[in-house]
Amino acid sequence: MDLNIAGLRVLVTAGAAGIGLEIARTFHREGARVHVCDVDRAALDAAATTDPELTSSYGDVADRGDVARVFEEALGALGGLDVLINNAGIAGPTARVEEINPEDWDRCLEVCITGQFNCTRLAVPHLRKSENASIVNLSSAAGRFGFPLRSPYAAAKWAVIGFTKSLSRELGEDGIRVNAILPGVVAGDRQRRVLEAKAQQLGVSFEEMQRRALANTSLREYVTAQQLADQIVFLCSPLGRTISGQAIAVDADLQALF
Repeated sequence: MDLNIAGLRVLVTAGAAGIGLEIARTFHREGARVHVCDVDRAALDAAATTDPELTSSYGDVADRGDVARVFEEALGALGGLDVLINNAGIAGPTARVEEINPEDWDRCLEVCITGQFNCTRLAVPHLRKSENASIVNLSSAAGRFGFPLRSPYAAAKWAVIGFTKSLSRELGEDGIRVNAILPGVVAGDRQRRVLEAKAQQLGVSFEEMQRRALANTSLREYVTAQQLADQIVFLCSPLGRTISGQAIAVDADLQALF
């Protein structure tokens, strides 16, 4: 299927590794021009070697000075902007609410929701000039379920849904589509670390924690980064031009968080 996105200009935050890199690669395979930013310098260096066709910047989405520089560099590399993928996020602490360090709470929300605001506010003036403008915000299954021992992360990911719904109405008259993706249990190192931390907190083995996580899905399987990337690229193509304001779960039919 030709998605008709050759030349599409795309910025992916936290795009040098993991889900973000898979998103960037998938856009590029379909003919888009892609700039990534990341706070992990080692990941940026590695991506420069494995994916030299991607342009990149160092930047922390929670730092407005960094974000301003990232946009200056991205716009210089791409010559404009059609798509913003707000992918950056952190897991935050795993603990009971009374045990959470307030600084850890603050950092989780600064990256996971305020970071999306920091990027979006700079992107919108450029997206208004595009004939195929789209924003995709990464939320989580934690944005529709309660998530015991992960309250900062869940709070931020619920906030992403409210941000997305509000933007879709605000920007619709400008032709800018805004959607959220809610991944479930995603295969990879980050998910493994989350399960390990939860297993330790509950006093069970990693294998038991993994079993519990997948038992809550109808399909009893992990979601892959490629599956998320495929959904996102479709939404940002002309084929998705009437899809906006949606919180789309890609989660093997997850029924609850563990």
